[in-house]
Amino acid sequence: MKGIGICPLSSGSSGNSVLVVTGNANILVDCGLTGKAVETELKRIDFDPQNLDAIIVTHEHIDHISGVGIMSRRYKLPIYATFGTWQAMINSLGKIDVSLIRYIAPDVPFKINETVITPFETSHDAAESIGLLINDGESFGAIATDLGTVSRHIYDLLTPCSILMIEANHDEQMLINGPYPQNLKKRILSDNGHLSNRLCGALCAKLVREGKLRKITLGHLSSDNNTPHLAYEAVAKSIENTGCKIGSDVLLYVANRNQAGEMMADDD
Repeated sequence: MKGIGICPLSSGSSGNSVLVVTGNANILVDCGLTGKAVETELKRIDFDPQNLDAIIVTHEHIDHISGVGIMSRRYKLPIYATFGTWQAMINSLGKIDVSLIRYIAPDVPFKINETVITPFETSHDAAESIGLLINDGESFGAIATDLGTVSRHIYDLLTPCSILMIEANHDEQMLINGPYPQNLKKRILSDNGHLSNRLCGALCAKLVREGKLRKITLGHLSSDNNTPHLAYEAVAKSIENTGCKIGSDVLLYVANRNQAGEMMADDD
């Protein structure tokens, strides 16, 4: 395909995996599904798993890595992750061929074929979690989930992106008034937790107003503290407050929790 395409295969606490397609690379970002499940979702969007080039792991939480080992072994896929993430996840992956281990570091770009990936540090309660800036030589896209706050550095990296998959994890009032224990609520609301609908909306509105952002997928929604409608409406309202219209100026999607969603592409 022309340009960068980002398609969530599953997004939520039960499992996360995203397919990134460029003109020269096909990348699985995280694989928190079983091997069979991720193959099913790839086939649902008419993508042959044999065409995958690599897996990138953003952090070691089980909802991001449960199928990484099996997919690497089955398709001989190299696995890219930070040193901290490797140390935290290696015992959970099963046997990995050492020739398939790739170490990456925040703010150090690397290539998969001719696609340039720049990892960036995210604030999350994991060993060394990252988001990803993707450059196919003509345009930029990014994946930024599992982050409690957005630093100026992250904002600057996202500014040139025309497409973005971003976390809208929770509605703050649903979380505060919900059944979770106080320590879990505090963790989610902290700078090392998850991004709320409100903060996601503020970020997207700023990127639309000051940057090039025109296509957005909201991901990693909580099943207990959010709904697709609440997330969509909160972010849409923030964007429309900038004077841009959803559907014409900006396209806004919500990732499906259990199956592949829209292929968001910057090819038009």
